[in-house]
Amino acid sequence: MAEVTQEQMRAAFGQVDGAFVLRDCTTGEETVFGVETADTAFGPCSTFKIWNSLIGLEEGLVTEPDETFWTWDGEERSFVAWNKDQTWRSAFQSSCVPAFQELARKIGAERMQSWLEKLDYGNKDQCGRPDAFWLPRAGQKTIMITPREQARMVCRLVNGKLPARAESVAKLTEVMKLAATEQGTLYGKTGSGLRERPEGPKSEVDFDMGWLVGFVESGEKKYAYACLVLGDGLTGKDARRVVEAALGAAGIL
Repeated sequence: MAEVTQEQMRAAFGQVDGAFVLRDCTTGEETVFGVETADTAFGPCSTFKIWNSLIGLEEGLVTEPDETFWTWDGEERSFVAWNKDQTWRSAFQSSCVPAFQELARKIGAERMQSWLEKLDYGNKDQCGRPDAFWLPRAGQKTIMITPREQARMVCRLVNGKLPARAESVAKLTEVMKLAATEQGTLYGKTGSGLRERPEGPKSEVDFDMGWLVGFVESGEKKYAYACLVLGDGLTGKDARRVVEAALGAAGIL
């Protein structure tokens, strides 16, 4: 496994609290920073869009990345990028919550539960919120998963060990692509959460947790990862910054 040292991870996090799990998808070897947090369950936020998408693909509700995925309902939302029609790719990249809530409603609670069981995703609990169970809000329960479990889920995805067609995985991988360098290609999905207010965020400054979950291809190797950052004002963008800094320092990205 390419060496990502604790020092490199510590430097990437700086003063930020959180966890980073990097898993070699061939050997299963893991490098972990922030072990206690890595084994603590949190709401997945919009990283669940990876799995919502995969389920939608398998159920025939999601087709091609650039076909119409969601028609804007006309409601003006504080996140301006959501105030227009979306393809699957654009909804995924802008993390358009209402688009993926509609997908969850189309899947339905019964089929969703069946898939949560088949995928063995986290604690598999929709918490009575069938179109919002992945979104942390004060006073409301969410499905729960640890950073280590997130990385292991992605390893199973890229290794073809999930009950999903190769075509679905290939399309999902295309949509997940974030960046490419001479050293490697980064795939993933951010997630940002607000744990302290029941009404949800109005802007990015309201968030207090951020995820980046996915995998990186480097040479002949694939590594799954999950990064979680915790603290006032932190979002998935901060988690991405940590991942890119750590993988870049190690020469993987």
